[in-house]
Amino acid sequence: YAAAGRWGDVAKVRNVMEDRRVKKQPGCSSIEIKGRVHKFIVRDTSHPQKEMIYAELQRLTREMEKAGYVPDSKALLHDVNEGKKEHMLYYHSEKLAIA
Repeated sequence: YAAAGRWGDVAKVRNVMEDRRVKKQPGCSSIEIKGRVHKFIVRDTSHPQKEMIYAELQRLTREMEKAGYVPDSKALLHDVNEGKKEHMLYYHSEKLAIA
């Protein structure tokens, strides 16, 4: 329904899920560094090195933009404005794990 922009139907499905106590787990990304696994979700701020990770992500983002990167918000199936979608794409769990 979300891919078709049918947000009313999306809301109905989410309500049914809530009524049935179905919980959706957020997607996460992980990376192993020196034998230790680090897990991230979108906009994650729980990592003890979050300041360094976000600083590196901002540096990488500037480099990507200089190279012509433009976030494709069509792939993000959330009923939010374009600015919020771009923010979600910039701080996706995979990007946090790489940074």
